[in-house]
Amino acid sequence: MEVQIRPVHTQKEYRAVEQLQREAWGLAEVEVVPHHLLVTAQKNGGLVLGAFELLPQGKEQMVGFVFGFVGLTAKGEVKHCSHMAGVTPAYQGQNVGYRLKLAQRERVLAQGIDLVTWTFDPLESRNGRLNFHKLGAVCRTYLRDLYGAMRDGLNAGLPSDRFQVDWHIGSAHVARRLSGKWAAPSLTALLETGVPILNRALPGPPPHPPQTTLPVAGERLLVQIPADFQAVKAADMDLARAWREQTRILFETAFARGYTVTDLLFEAGQSAYLLEKGWSADED
Repeated sequence: MEVQIRPVHTQKEYRAVEQLQREAWGLAEVEVVPHHLLVTAQKNGGLVLGAFELLPQGKEQMVGFVFGFVGLTAKGEVKHCSHMAGVTPAYQGQNVGYRLKLAQRERVLAQGIDLVTWTFDPLESRNGRLNFHKLGAVCRTYLRDLYGAMRDGLNAGLPSDRFQVDWHIGSAHVARRLSGKWAAPSLTALLETGVPILNRALPGPPPHPPQTTLPVAGERLLVQIPADFQAVKAADMDLARAWREQTRILFETAFARGYTVTDLLFEAGQSAYLLEKGWSADED
């Protein structure tokens, strides 16, 4: 599969972004970002990139996109707000999303902006792995029920809690992650050195959160999440809600005490976030 990443620029391509939103998330029409807003954003400092699979006879089809716009931090500093990144289901798991984010980084850096932010559901392990482990984003902000009740197929039925991640695209931390030369920690190694899992899951399937959790303390700690949250939701929505409520408290407590999520570790069917106290992009 040969895929090219480039800016969306024709009306047909903007319409394809609309359709891809429906395919990726099952959005209701009222929730689809329309082509005229995409056009306006791109013509005024924003960014709409498409991933196009190259087909025979010079044809192509869009299989993914990323959309964002210029925003401000709480301190009034300029950032790029990455609002949507989606890949059509048949092409998920083939590095298309990763390549879209790298292209986004390159173009945002060219604008003189070194911070990109976005939100995602912290219980979605695959997204966490991409955001933290592969891209080098970090998080110290938890947003309760950010969008209220959602109507799409992936999010319906639960409070729309979100991590807001910070991607310091010009930092040495991100450069090392993208280089592939950094020493990735393993979950087993961290546990062997005494880093605790605050909420080790009870046996499943599906996995259950424990009745009690360990204290939020120490230089580093781990918070476990289901490896496949959509499977948990499909099996037992009450259980999914229990995971939401428990991890919400753990993350909010940790962030209030100065911890930062710096990685999502996946090993032997288990997913856990690594949190570090007092972490700084300048010191990493």
